[in-house]
Amino acid sequence: MDLEEQELIAQVAGGNEQAFSLLFRRYHPPLAAFVYSLTDSYELTEEVVQDVFLKIWINRAQLTAVLNFKAYLFTVSKNHSLNCLKQVVKEKAMKRYLQEEGNSKHSEENTSSYHALLDKAIDELPPQQQKVYLLSKHQRLKYTEIADRMGISKETVKSYLKLATGTIISYVKKHIYILALIVAKIKF
Repeated sequence: MDLEEQELIAQVAGGNEQAFSLLFRRYHPPLAAFVYSLTDSYELTEEVVQDVFLKIWINRAQLTAVLNFKAYLFTVSKNHSLNCLKQVVKEKAMKRYLQEEGNSKHSEENTSSYHALLDKAIDELPPQQQKVYLLSKHQRLKYTEIADRMGISKETVKSYLKLATGTIISYVKKHIYILALIVAKIKF
């Protein structure tokens, strides 16, 4: 790290928002290109890059211990990209499973049961998270559109969406055995 970059990192670590903005502008283009090469998705790239910079800002006090910021930034981004890709694969697998189940003679009951489980999970969310989730997943609004509509920041939208998704996944995992029993009972 050159002296100028060390000073910039020190300012960011001290909470200087202008220094963080400069750091963001400096690294955003090459980082976005790198993440896109891993994800092959503009939407996922934007999400990963935003998450990484948000993480850097939240943990800014620890930046002074980083000896090579660029290597650190790209390593964190690679790891987060891979985690996001794993989640996408899991979601596609679940979708494929549901489609295969949809081909069975009892598909309507299976799909109805699964949707009821999802609806119950969504109903359990805190009101703000629920609203963000529904605007994002059901109405397909972008983060900025949701932020404008709700009068909150884009980062808050992302945070609510991440919390809501995690809560829904946990709820479904805890209750999926009930769905499996229902499906098994219907098939026999």
